[in-house]
Amino acid sequence: MTPEEEAIKERNAARLTERLDADPPPADCPVPMLPVAQLYLRDIPLLQPPGQADLLQVLWCPYDHDPHHKPATALFWRSAAEVVDILATPPEPYEVNDDGYLPEPCVLAPEAITEYPNSLDLSPQMLLMVQDWSRWQAAGADVDSSEHADCPRDFYDVHLADAPGWKVGGWPPWGRTDPNPRYCTVCDVQMVPLLTIASYEWDGGEGRSWAPHEEQAAAYAANTTGHCCGQDPSQPTKVEVGSTDNMQIYVCPASPGHPHTDLIQ
Repeated sequence: MTPEEEAIKERNAARLTERLDADPPPADCPVPMLPVAQLYLRDIPLLQPPGQADLLQVLWCPYDHDPHHKPATALFWRSAAEVVDILATPPEPYEVNDDGYLPEPCVLAPEAITEYPNSLDLSPQMLLMVQDWSRWQAAGADVDSSEHADCPRDFYDVHLADAPGWKVGGWPPWGRTDPNPRYCTVCDVQMVPLLTIASYEWDGGEGRSWAPHEEQAAAYAANTTGHCCGQDPSQPTKVEVGSTDNMQIYVCPASPGHPHTDLIQ
């Protein structure tokens, strides 16, 4: 174990000891919600906030809530200019259901990408085209025929469809279920994805191709040299939802004031 990893281990152990030695909170003690994401319109024009808002704050309760045993989320649209009373030390919960519900503070570097629908979202005609290897050849696609000629759909889903990782908007990462549209409980309009809270930015297999260009070396090195100082380059937030799944938050496109919903995939 490196000196850096030893220091991290000792710090975490000391923090745990401090928590265990503390008196338990009263049964009716309120649980503070934890900040999960803070997104500015200036960085992410795709946000489409209501009114004069230019800031989205996403919080969640670090406990599993029924009926689907996941953190309960809350959305706050605000004007950044009006946020003046900032806590130097945000409140922390006494405990959490899972370590993956306690986000590691990170600075975001948003970038726009192009992705395509999951193959489960394609029409039957489009799916046939994706599965036709001759079309990939005719298009001159740089695809390894020895690996993907028998099932080009796999290549499509891994390298082109529903980009993994945290993202605003985009296509749903189906997998746990078939496509499952969400509808607003107020106006019955089909809801749209707002934010994906991902357990990993990319997987350890071929999905590493989604790693940002400047992190490609770290993405491929992680499989051979291990993680640096206990930090997985594909999991900077250390958030884990479900069984290393994604939580996708949906909102009503007709009115941001209507209740949002979420889905684990």
